[in-house]
Amino acid sequence: MFTGIVQSLGTVVRFDRSGPGARIAIDAGGLDLGDVAVGDSIAVNGCCLTVVQHDARTLEMDVSKETLDCTAGLAADARVNLEKALRANDRLGGHLVTGHVDGVGRVVSVEPVGDNRGFVFRIPLALTKYVARKGSVTVHGVSLTVNAVSADTFAVNLIPQTLAVTNLGTLKAGDPVNIEIDLIARYVERMLTGDPESHSP
Repeated sequence: MFTGIVQSLGTVVRFDRSGPGARIAIDAGGLDLGDVAVGDSIAVNGCCLTVVQHDARTLEMDVSKETLDCTAGLAADARVNLEKALRANDRLGGHLVTGHVDGVGRVVSVEPVGDNRGFVFRIPLALTKYVARKGSVTVHGVSLTVNAVSADTFAVNLIPQTLAVTNLGTLKAGDPVNIEIDLIARYVERMLTGDPESHSP
């Protein structure tokens, strides 16, 4: 479990695609790896991945074909948002995030709003019913508050701090992004409909 509060910007230093899956190595930047062990979960652009090897600076993870197929993708030199798994006594600064990507969205537009920046994202139509104005959504692992929702898009406003400490500030129109809907919305629908597959895109 995560909170959607990015702890460090990392860089993919190696992306080995051999067979259906891949092995990635990430320079963790300022992320403290002193308490990280093999088997721990790290959110990489909002996708929960398992550490298979690491040293004081670098994380290595295996990425399955399923994950590659269902996410926005990774490549060598890409900047990625990193967050270690939530501890029971940690502050919940964002919202509850599982690290299970629900779908891939795309940036529709990016516009300056004073010192801030306004983003519009298009998401798969099946996900839009879970996104509500003033609700929470996760984009590339970042917990965001929704400002507006339309048929298949939603808008957010990002402050300079968020733009500086995440990779969202580098996004441009057309870029793909990992989307995770609010966990609470999934359970509310499950309770109301009784359909175990109702949240699937």
